[in-house]
Amino acid sequence: MEVECKLILDFKDNIQAENIYKAVTIDNNGFIESHVEDNKIIANIKSKSITSIIHTLDDYLACVSVAEKISGKINE
Repeated sequence: MEVECKLILDFKDNIQAENIYKAVTIDNNGFIESHVEDNKIIANIKSKSITSIIHTLDDYLACVSVAEKISGKINE
């Protein structure tokens, strides 16, 4: 069985979306295909099990959260 998930992460502007995308893309390692559209990061995740996709989502969202917090501090 293959499990798929599509995330659409909406940011305040394209600059923030690009910066966060660049910060987290290095960790994708073929697990996540993503790109930026306007002020959104579109991420597609595929896995062979629900457990695996949950772990991938958890890791990815944790990295996005840290990058978003850092981005907010830089822009203050």
